[in-house]
Amino acid sequence: MKKEIAHFFKEIEVLLTSNLPFVVYRKPNEKKVSCLAQKDKTLNILKEFNDSGFVFAPFDDSKNTVIFPFKKCKSFETEISFKSDLETPQNLANVKAKTSLKKAQLEHEKIVQKAINFIISGSSNKIVLSRKEELISSNLDVLVTLKKMLNTYNNAFVYVWFHPQIGLWMGATPERLLSVSKNVFTTMALAGTQSYKNSLRVNWESKERDEQQFVTNYILSSIQKCVDNLSVSNPYTIKAGNLLHLRTDITGKLKETSLLGDIVKSLHPTPAVCGLPKEVAKEFILKNERYDRAYYSGFLGELNLYNSTNLFVNLRCMQIENSVASLYIGGGITAESIPQNEWFETVSKAEIMKKVL
Repeated sequence: MKKEIAHFFKEIEVLLTSNLPFVVYRKPNEKKVSCLAQKDKTLNILKEFNDSGFVFAPFDDSKNTVIFPFKKCKSFETEISFKSDLETPQNLANVKAKTSLKKAQLEHEKIVQKAINFIISGSSNKIVLSRKEELISSNLDVLVTLKKMLNTYNNAFVYVWFHPQIGLWMGATPERLLSVSKNVFTTMALAGTQSYKNSLRVNWESKERDEQQFVTNYILSSIQKCVDNLSVSNPYTIKAGNLLHLRTDITGKLKETSLLGDIVKSLHPTPAVCGLPKEVAKEFILKNERYDRAYYSGFLGELNLYNSTNLFVNLRCMQIENSVASLYIGGGITAESIPQNEWFETVSKAEIMKKVL
């Protein structure tokens, strides 16, 4: 088995040096690690949601979604059952912040306060703000980082994605946008964050519960015209890396297969990465964040592959360019938010990715 796994990663190494588009990924709580490698360097844009392949979408839904069409790719896979199957060096990459974190803190808290004032004025219920933290490394190894993520985040969607016209992204996201198999539809509402301290039995403040309910209500109102037999779980606590979140599971049945695109468009960007009302929050973000989120808080995954669709929100991710790793982190802002606390929440989330560098 170890020889097979070693051969798999050797092929990924060849792809990296060939400069051809590819994606390597593992779905949550699975052993199978898959690779789709495009046979040429064409940048293919998704036209219809009945296409088949691996999609990569930006936060700004007015921009194009990239697809690696299955018919234009070669595919291969392996299985990783135990941590011992992936040997990684113990030493971490030598990384340091590219800019002052103190300055970043002041800027983030200033924008958070602006969002709080905007919400208190009655213009919005929730706005999700984010920031980018750039790290410089002299010895960052993409394959070693991927192996560490596979070993560390079993319940996340782990991936590395590359296209020469866009760049290299990788991450371990805990949030599913949606899954559809035989017209059975599954999604989740995920919001609220606190540090994991050896137990899932924690208390959630009203701010987190309200935030989570905002997300749940929005999803239900968005999909009710397309889905029958809706079922909604009670909120429960899940662990993602060293953080805890509140989650509600939502299932149903698509009224028609052709409605898949409508549901994706109604869900993305979700309140968990954008806010409510969606268009108002999105406009505030694009105007005030002062950087381009690009594919952070977009979505990615299998579209009509192997008789199912599995799309995930692109959280806990980073973009790698030469010796710079750009981490993307954010948090939901409501009227009860405290700017300094929101900053430290992003710091906790950044530690998730720094842990595997």
